[in-house]
Amino acid sequence: MSTDSPHLWPRYEGPADLPRVEAVPLNERGLPSSTYEILERAAERWPDRPALTVLPSADRWRHGVRRTFAELRDDVHRLAHLFAAHGADGADAIGILSPNTALLPAVMLAAQTAGIAAPVNPALPLDQIVRLFQLGGARILVAAGPELDEDIWAGAREIATRLDVTALFALRPTASNGRGPALEPLPGRHIAYLEDAAAQTPPPPAAEPPKAGDLASLFHTGGTTGAPKLAAHTQANEVIDAWSIAANALLDQDAVIFAALPLFHVNALVVTLLAPLLRGQHVVWAGPLGYREPELYSNIWKIVEHFRLSTLSAVPTVYSVLAKCPVDADISSLRFAVVGASALPPGVRTAFCDHTGVELCEGYGLTEATCASARSFLGPDRRPGSVGQRLPYQQVRTIRIDDDGTWHNLPPGQTGILAVKGPTVFAGYVTGREADAPVLDTLGTVRDGWLNTGDLARIDRDGFIHLTGRAKDLIIRGGHNIDPAVIEDALLEHPDVAAAGAVGRPDPHAGEVPVAYVTLHPEAYATPAELMDHARSLIHEAAAVPKEIVVLDSLPLTDVGKPTKVPLRIRALKHTVLAELAAAGAPMEPAHVQCTLENNRFHVHIPRPADPDAAKRATAHLDRYAFAWDYSEPPGPA
Repeated sequence: MSTDSPHLWPRYEGPADLPRVEAVPLNERGLPSSTYEILERAAERWPDRPALTVLPSADRWRHGVRRTFAELRDDVHRLAHLFAAHGADGADAIGILSPNTALLPAVMLAAQTAGIAAPVNPALPLDQIVRLFQLGGARILVAAGPELDEDIWAGAREIATRLDVTALFALRPTASNGRGPALEPLPGRHIAYLEDAAAQTPPPPAAEPPKAGDLASLFHTGGTTGAPKLAAHTQANEVIDAWSIAANALLDQDAVIFAALPLFHVNALVVTLLAPLLRGQHVVWAGPLGYREPELYSNIWKIVEHFRLSTLSAVPTVYSVLAKCPVDADISSLRFAVVGASALPPGVRTAFCDHTGVELCEGYGLTEATCASARSFLGPDRRPGSVGQRLPYQQVRTIRIDDDGTWHNLPPGQTGILAVKGPTVFAGYVTGREADAPVLDTLGTVRDGWLNTGDLARIDRDGFIHLTGRAKDLIIRGGHNIDPAVIEDALLEHPDVAAAGAVGRPDPHAGEVPVAYVTLHPEAYATPAELMDHARSLIHEAAAVPKEIVVLDSLPLTDVGKPTKVPLRIRALKHTVLAELAAAGAPMEPAHVQCTLENNRFHVHIPRPADPDAAKRATAHLDRYAFAWDYSEPPGPA
């Protein structure tokens, strides 16, 4: 491979550098054309430098499996050759169903070299996994083997029988010894341990590396408003986004990065695998449970000290917990910590920074824009209240969308729906499959290259994005827009509150009223009445004070671990339906009222009441709220 272009790494130390960065056209930067070329370049430049150390588990963090850049490249060559031998021809997907383990980063890169990587969260319902793999055209399936996760392996075997796959490969736990248990054959399908099959495959270079426009991966969305959709990324999408993250002065090539998000999450691929590969950085990967492993929190600071970690990447709830973990080791190597996936409450930022002395650096992005679209800076360049400045070569603006679907550009500084344009906007959702390729459609989310993110924001003159909520999460009380973050931030100021979510509850007079759901820290006992008094003292808009506060054991998350308000909105809707039916003289048992979200519309299914007309009159305001009704026959005797 030729030497790097002199334009590959610009000076990018602060927000004022962005115009200078963009003065050089992107096509003159000399970026690799594919993720395979990123790997090949790293192996040539730093063959003996450690690329990965994968921990077996949090309590065995001293026994990680290490691979150099050259060894990782050889692993990818073997795996790509193996996948090609079993029918992957570049347009076929390699389905991946596994928590993180030592071989999984190489699997992801090899899948993008031989075909299209299609990682899926194993926690999704089996039928949903089958649907996603069918949409993607999975030709080969790689899954957690019986030692790593018995349930995933059992599901993978069933999935393999329902799909037209040629081979099912099993992954073993990190640092496993000896031979794995025998794998029961599957008629008509090759079945083997991936590590054994790869060891028997010579490591020739890929015959033809992927091109920039080829599809690299299919990542399912979080499913916050229904069933997950499959978003397609090109090789260029991933390379450019990874370069945008790596092209900064916050970390040099000697930095060591901690990764604990699952590789079916696009952040794990782009932020903690591809970007470090571009800079030659060492990444330490947590065990298969990642941040969900309780023992990680009792060992995290020792891990920081041992590996001299420079940064870690996590979601706000992780930093809320870390702010309470005693610092029992030298963590002076930590330069900052990266936070994303959901809004960072100010109280969490303050608690973590005060506890550790480590600054949090926010980022913003979404799967449909590959991964990241904005990043923050440290020290005096940090813009409080912002998730960061737009990344190079991406454009951002806010829009208003009329009821008829017409888009209107808004002036700078005005709050609206955030739209993103640039080389990282995805190729589309997979809606079907032709003979040799997936069928892609943006489903109206992209117009003239602009992606509707669904997030509400304002953009300041320097391109810093200030999120104000999700467009669908706005609470509209009597025509007054209420930002749920106002309520949530106030509740999070209470020392007993660990997490908070505010939603609108349908109301016959105001349209909606705000209600809040919270979880408490262990051994905390704040009552709803105490929390209500606390909220009133901090929320200065009378309309924004919640009508009710409910304490729950946990707040809902999507299948990729992001907070979602859909179950809370369904819960609030059901509360209204039950109350108003009772007031109309048509009371219902809670178990007989079913509320669901289908095709972005809420549906309420109830047995036919004794007086349907009275029930309909009592709930007429919900029809204006765009809810569909289905009065089915009452259930028969048990």
